[in-house]
Amino acid sequence: MKVAFVSLGCAKNLVNTEQMMALCRKEGWTVTGEPSGADVAVLNTCGFIEGAKSEAISNILELAQLKTDGQLKKLLVAGCLTQRYRDEIMEELPEIDGMMGTGSYTDVVEAVKAVMDGDTPTYFGDIHHTMEDGERMVSTPGYTAYLKIAEGCDNCCSFCIIPRLRGRYRSRSMESLLAEAKGLAESGVQELIVIAQDITRYGTDWDGKRHLAELLKELCRLPFHWIRLHYLYPDEFDDTLIHTIASQPKILPYLDIPIQHCNDDILKRMNRRGTKAEIMDLFAKLRAQVPGLVLRTSLICGLPGEGEAEFEELCDFLRVTGIERAGVFQFSPEEGTAAAVMPDQVPADVAARRVELLVDLQSRVMDEYNEKRLGSVMEILCEGFDSEAGCYAGRSYADSPDIDGRVLFTAAGLVPAGEFVNVRITSVTDDGDLMGEVEE
Repeated sequence: MKVAFVSLGCAKNLVNTEQMMALCRKEGWTVTGEPSGADVAVLNTCGFIEGAKSEAISNILELAQLKTDGQLKKLLVAGCLTQRYRDEIMEELPEIDGMMGTGSYTDVVEAVKAVMDGDTPTYFGDIHHTMEDGERMVSTPGYTAYLKIAEGCDNCCSFCIIPRLRGRYRSRSMESLLAEAKGLAESGVQELIVIAQDITRYGTDWDGKRHLAELLKELCRLPFHWIRLHYLYPDEFDDTLIHTIASQPKILPYLDIPIQHCNDDILKRMNRRGTKAEIMDLFAKLRAQVPGLVLRTSLICGLPGEGEAEFEELCDFLRVTGIERAGVFQFSPEEGTAAAVMPDQVPADVAARRVELLVDLQSRVMDEYNEKRLGSVMEILCEGFDSEAGCYAGRSYADSPDIDGRVLFTAAGLVPAGEFVNVRITSVTDDGDLMGEVEE
């Protein structure tokens, strides 16, 4: 049996795909990333916003075409799209042979067997109680891996459907996480990326207390070179966590803190805890205590009730805080969310224009950051030789994989992927990537 896996969406989704891959490999099947020629393709989908749904449907239709052409026998679809549209998806997309929801990733072997037997299985387990500690078949480059420390979300932001797709927040045990992290370190992983929908709440579902700082200290005892953190919510920071981040050399001074907006009224409409003043105080405290800090955030334009004054306040906030990395998104009125039916909806063309303006503003902030890097020496994780660019490519601590930019550099000798080198930054490309040369 040959089973192909295609994973869409976020890194958290990728970890679930890696768990399914490991289960199929344990069954003795061949696991591949190439659907053509496979017996079964398993598509793990995202269904968070309209763009993700469109991407998932496009992938389903592409895999269905492989079936029509005789290059694929069966198609299983899993993940957030199936969880969200359980009753509609098989009717509207008859090309699908079976489905698994977000509570049934561990049923993948049974689902594959069922579709190969000619059945049309639908597995939808309890999304509030899932198995997260199983083996993974890590699919990222050998030097980088994700560690998902919790599943689900209790934040219930008004614009977000994730709690209904992933269930209540539940932390994995520290024992299981450290065992998994140890295995990753022993396999050669140099960059560990700690992820969850909200890592700052780690352990609060046990006893109401935050345990992230405790976990990070233990992870820092393992032989990783870099430990990167995604995502930290602003209302759950405390002095213990800030001190841990500042005092542990392995924890990168790169913090992804999604704030979504800064206007107090919009934050309330989003059902976000905290205020603009509290966010600014937190950022100031972090910059004062964490040398070289690079902040990343997510911002939404066009939430119902956002007028020109609220948008201009967001622009001013970005100018003042100088957030180095920002993903800017247009509000998507997702069915089933509170924000979708709020009054004072912002016209889509107005929201789209605001996104353009904010992206342009953010690009100027990034240009200023890049200019300050000129002449400095940065530690770079090499990701290999880029034949198109004619030089090596890698990432600094300020660049998370598949999210931020790259650093292009030349070297007198061979630099293997996964090796750290010191690069003197000499210029900036038209695309905003830094360029430099290895310091001998």
